Amino acid sequence: MNCWIAARKSAGIIQVELGKLIGQRQTFVSKYELGERRLDVAEYVRICRALKADPHAFIDEAEASSRRTDDL
Repeated sequence: MNCWIAARKSAGIIQVELGKLIGQRQTFVSKYELGERRLDVAEYVRICRALKADPHAFIDEAEASSRRTDDL
């Protein structure tokens, strides 16, 4: 499970709810969670705020996860 999905599920939010919180549709959430779409900085910050996640800690976690994947 990628870090975006894990963060959303940890917050107890479904894709439809997150979409409403950030002013987007559920398909927007699905696409970035599946890696079909990239986020710009403003979108990234908006999503982190909606998930009550620290943007800096989230980047650190994503980077660590990426390193583990690169080592395989």
